[in-house]
Amino acid sequence: MTAPDPVRDAKAYQQSLLDALGDDDPAQAQSTTPERIRRLIADAGPDLRAKPAPREWSVLECIGHVTDAEIVMSARYRWVLAHDEPELIGYDQDLWVDGLNHNDDDPLDLLAVFEALRAANVALWRGSSPEQRARVGLHRERGRESYDLMFHLLGGHDRVHLDQADRALAAVRGPLGTVLSPSRG
Repeated sequence: MTAPDPVRDAKAYQQSLLDALGDDDPAQAQSTTPERIRRLIADAGPDLRAKPAPREWSVLECIGHVTDAEIVMSARYRWVLAHDEPELIGYDQDLWVDGLNHNDDDPLDLLAVFEALRAANVALWRGSSPEQRARVGLHRERGRESYDLMFHLLGGHDRVHLDQADRALAAVRGPLGTVLSPSRG
């Protein structure tokens, strides 16, 4: 299943992330992500860096991307809360994953960064007022996005990319749970 392109089909992309979150509370959903990442790291073991195909991400690259998204959203939330309709620039996820060499990262270092930011961002959300959640930023690719919408989107984003990590691990292990190819990076 291919997700809608976040630039060419921004509204469909947003809807796909909201659908992944469903009716779940976004703060509760996001609070479960660090444990899911921890389990993925443990489950992947030596297959953590194995890619299911040359241009597909490994489990570690999926985790790196989720961490990158948390870094970006940490700033966006704060710009939206502190500034009047700030411009929010997009980023190319593939360039970040490749350019930041996530497949070479220490998974526990990524997890530590993610956990600290996620805890701070969930606390920020839980302490925000309805007026603060209604504040908007102007995303270059998707237009007006409220803090509320961004926070909900991130909950779905976690699920989409951690499901991708599960599929990557299953693909490199094959039907019997063994690695099918030596592609490790």
